Amino acid sequence: MQVDIERIRQLCDLERNQRIFVDDMMIEQNALDKLAYIMKTYYSRFHHIVMICDENTYEAAGKKAMEQLPDMGLIILDPTGLHADEHGVQAAEKQLRHFDEIDFLIACGSGTIHDITRYHAYQKKIDFLSIPTAASVDGYVSTMAAMTWKGMKKTFTAVSPVFVLADTTVFSHAPSRLTASGVGDLMGKYTALCDWRIASAITGEYISEPIVNWEYEILEQLVSNLDGLQNHDIKAYENLIYGLLLSGLAMQIITYSRPASGCEHHCSHLWEEAAINEPIDYYHGEKVGVGMILCAEVYKKALERLKTKAYTVQDHVEVETELICQCFQNPVLQEEILKENTPNILQDVNGQMLKEKEAEIIQILEELPTSQEMTQWMKKVNGATNLSEIDLDENLKSLTLRVSPYVRKRITFMRLIKFYSFYEEIIA
Repeated sequence: MQVDIERIRQLCDLERNQRIFVDDMMIEQNALDKLAYIMKTYYSRFHHIVMICDENTYEAAGKKAMEQLPDMGLIILDPTGLHADEHGVQAAEKQLRHFDEIDFLIACGSGTIHDITRYHAYQKKIDFLSIPTAASVDGYVSTMAAMTWKGMKKTFTAVSPVFVLADTTVFSHAPSRLTASGVGDLMGKYTALCDWRIASAITGEYISEPIVNWEYEILEQLVSNLDGLQNHDIKAYENLIYGLLLSGLAMQIITYSRPASGCEHHCSHLWEEAAINEPIDYYHGEKVGVGMILCAEVYKKALERLKTKAYTVQDHVEVETELICQCFQNPVLQEEILKENTPNILQDVNGQMLKEKEAEIIQILEELPTSQEMTQWMKKVNGATNLSEIDLDENLKSLTLRVSPYVRKRITFMRLIKFYSFYEEIIA
C-alpha cells in the first residue's frame, strides 16, 4: 500500500504550528526485508541500536529484524502479565542498563511494547522506529504513552516513531482478537468525533474540520472492509492498519488525543483503573469497542428525548464529589481523580447554552451510527460487544456511564447529558 505522507502533512494548520513527526510509513508484504535499507538510507548516523520486543513478537517479527540488523542490541520481555505500566517500564529499564550507549530504539510488537519503548525513547531523548506486529491499536504513532501508573490511567508525554515499517505478512497473521481490538479502537472514533463536535458547538472549543472529515473517510473505509477482514483479505488488513496509523497522525497534528478519544475511551479507562470492578485483562480496543456501543445507545436515547423537546435543563452541573469518593476508594487514585476534576470543566457551561445549540446537537447525534449497527460491525470480526464478553457484570452499565466522564478532564456529551431532565432515565 502506497502511503502519501506529504498529503497527510497538508492537513496541518501551519498557523497553529501543527506538524507530524513521522518521516515516512511503509505498509506492504515482506516490508521487514527493507529494514537494513531504511536504516542505511534514513538513519545511518545511528550506530547503537536496541530493539525491544516480547517473546511472542520476537518470533513474529523480531527474529527477522535481527537478521537484517545483526549488530543491534536485543531486549526480549516476558509477555506474561506485561502491560504498559510502571512494571513494564521497569522490566525494560533493567535490561536497557546493560547497554553502554543507545542512540536509537526499535519497537517490535503491539501497543504495550510501543508505549514502553516510546516512554524510554523520550526519557533518553532519542528516536525510535516502529514495527507493529498487529493491527490492534491506533497508538503506534502517538506522541503520548497511555499507561496505567500506580492504578491511575495516565497519559505521559513521549515521542512518536520516526518511521513505521508495517509488514503485512506479520500483522495479518496476528491473533484474531488483536485484529478485532484494532477494529474496536478505530471504530470508537464515531463516538469520539461526536463528542468533539458537540463540545465545539457548545463551548467554541477548537476543532479541525479537515481532520474530522478525514477521520470519517477512514471510518467509511473500515466499515466497507470488514467483510475482507472476515475473509482474511490482505488488502483489508492493510486498510485497517493504515486507518489506525492515520488516526494516530490525527492526534499528532492536534497535539492531543481529542480526535481519537471520547466517552468510549473513558469507559475503558475506568474499567482499567478497577475502581468499580475487579481487574480485567482484555485488550484496549476490546474495552473501547464495548464502551462505544454502551455510549452510542445512550446518545441515541438522548437524541429521541431532544427531538420531543419535552425536557428541561439545569442551569449548572456540579462535580459529583461524593460519587467519586464512593467509587474511587483507593486514596491515591481518589486524590488524582478529584484533582482531574478541579476546577469543574463545566463551570463555564450552562443549560441555556445547550438549549441554544439544540438543533446542532440533534444533527450531530443523527449522524452517529446506532449501537445495533456498531454491534453488527464488531460481530463481523468476532469482537466484544457487551460487558459480559469482557468479564464485567452487566449491572455495571449505569454506574459506568455515570462515573466514566470523571476519569478525564474533557467535555463529552456523556458529561453534558447530566444537564438534562431525562438523564436518569436514559442511563438506567
